[in-house]
Amino acid sequence: MDPSQPPQGPIAAPAPVPAVLPDQQPQPAAPQQESETLYIQNLNEKIKIPVLKSSLRGLFKSYGEVLDVVAHSNLRMRGQAFVSFENAEVAKKALKEVRGFPLYSKPMQISFARTRSDAVIKKLDPASFDAHMERRKEHKKETRYTNPIKAKFRQKRLAAEMDGAGAAPATKRPNVMMPDEYLPPNKILFLQNLPDNVTKDQLMALFSQYPNLYEVRLIPSKKDIAFVEYLDEASATVAKDALHNYKLDGENKIKITFARK
Repeated sequence: MDPSQPPQGPIAAPAPVPAVLPDQQPQPAAPQQESETLYIQNLNEKIKIPVLKSSLRGLFKSYGEVLDVVAHSNLRMRGQAFVSFENAEVAKKALKEVRGFPLYSKPMQISFARTRSDAVIKKLDPASFDAHMERRKEHKKETRYTNPIKAKFRQKRLAAEMDGAGAAPATKRPNVMMPDEYLPPNKILFLQNLPDNVTKDQLMALFSQYPNLYEVRLIPSKKDIAFVEYLDEASATVAKDALHNYKLDGENKIKITFARK
């Protein structure tokens, strides 16, 4: 074929580009539904549940009435909690201002809970509370054997029984807690026996005498304890050795140890 000659016959039209249908386009994420209850994650799992609940209640009560704080030590709920308020506006303000607060050295991750808590329904819609609890019981029965975590433990237990391990359970060693005085060095100091009226400014003034002070954290629900953090362990050690047994109010000696890691 001579390339100088025009091609014979009809020229094929280019294939049409398929249009993107509306339902194929990426959709923006829906905004999270506001709720009276906050769902909190990334909590320090080493803190005992009663202390954790008390700290959360003390931290959030400045925003409004806290109807309930729910936290459990079981595997599924470890490191999580729910805090309920009497209305969504209060919960929204608390979420905005407290999100990321380092409670016991771990920044809290906070979002709205997907469902209303028992305490919220009892307070705001008492007429439907009994029906709500009945639905909760039915749901618990339905998921008793389908919960993946429970199923995993059930399989392990059955396997152990098949191997004969279930006949002679091993003796559980008691948990021995290391005394505070022998804890390894840490850049965070744990203060105890503080006066009830102590302020953050007083502690800042006292511990800023020593270099590399980073932060002072009071616990709203426990006025006699606090945490003081330095930039490094060496600086924390100097402050600890200098101020342990210091009489902050002229009477009671404050106890200073390294915080547990």
